[in-house]
Amino acid sequence: MAFHSLTLSPQSIHSPPSLTCAAKHRIFFCSSSSSSSTTCFPSSENAVVRLSSSISRRRDCKVRSSLDMAGPTIGQVTEVNKDTFWPIVKAAADKTVVLDMYTQWCGPCKVIAPRFQELSQKYSDVVFLKLDCNQENKALAKELGIRVVPTFKILKDNKVVKEVTGAKIDDLVAAIETVRSG
Repeated sequence: MAFHSLTLSPQSIHSPPSLTCAAKHRIFFCSSSSSSSTTCFPSSENAVVRLSSSISRRRDCKVRSSLDMAGPTIGQVTEVNKDTFWPIVKAAADKTVVLDMYTQWCGPCKVIAPRFQELSQKYSDVVFLKLDCNQENKALAKELGIRVVPTFKILKDNKVVKEVTGAKIDDLVAAIETVRSG
C-alpha cells in the first residue's frame, strides 16, 4: 500500500476544515473521537485519509492517504504518476483506459490536450488518464515502452492493447472505438 504523508499544525486541522493531500485530492474532515485517531474523507471518492496522533499533546500530526482508494473522475482527464497509475488502472477493472503520455515542453502534446479532454467528456464509459513523462515518472514511462510524445496507450483488463503515437486525434478515436467494441 502506498502512502503520502504531510505534517499539519493543530490550527490547520481545525480551520480551515479542508486541505489537499500530496496526491492532489481534496480532503474534508468528517468525524473525530476522543481517542488519538480521526477518520477523514475526501470530497470525492478518490482517497481515504487517517489522521493519527494526540493533538492535545503534540504540536503536529501526520496525514496519510491510501492510494489504493484512488480513482478517476468520469468525464475528466485524471493526472497520474508512478504511484497512482497502476492502482487506478486496476480500479477501472474491465473499463477501457486511455493514457496520454506527454511532456511539458512538447508542442503537439499541448495542441492535442484540449481534444483529449473533449474525448473524456464524450466517452463516459472510458477512463482517461494523463502522465507527465518527466524525470519523476521516467521508470513508469520506460515500463510502458514510450518512444515519442505524445503517445496514447489504451488498456483493457490491466494490459496495453493499442497504442497511438503522435497527435493524431482521428487515429486515437478509431483505436478507442475498436477497443470499446471489442
